[in-house]
Amino acid sequence: MATELDLSPPDVPEPTFLESVLRYGLFLGALFQLVCILAIIIPSSKAHDQEAEPHDMRGAEQSRKPKGPLPQVRQKPKKESKKKR
Repeated sequence: MATELDLSPPDVPEPTFLESVLRYGLFLGALFQLVCILAIIIPSSKAHDQEAEPHDMRGAEQSRKPKGPLPQVRQKPKKESKKKR
């Protein structure tokens, strides 16, 4: 059993410029997706909550105001059915 075992790493060619650009682009895309997902999961900031409260109060005030007279809807007269023969 005197056979030699080749334990050296295989020859891997150097990545080209376009392969490097593609690799870093994929990393940046993954980071961007994670940031977008975290923006959905993490609750909104307090400034947004404070801004929403007065808006809700205005909406409640507007719904309490009496509305003007509703326009009358004219009803069409029903058609008379033909008599059975």
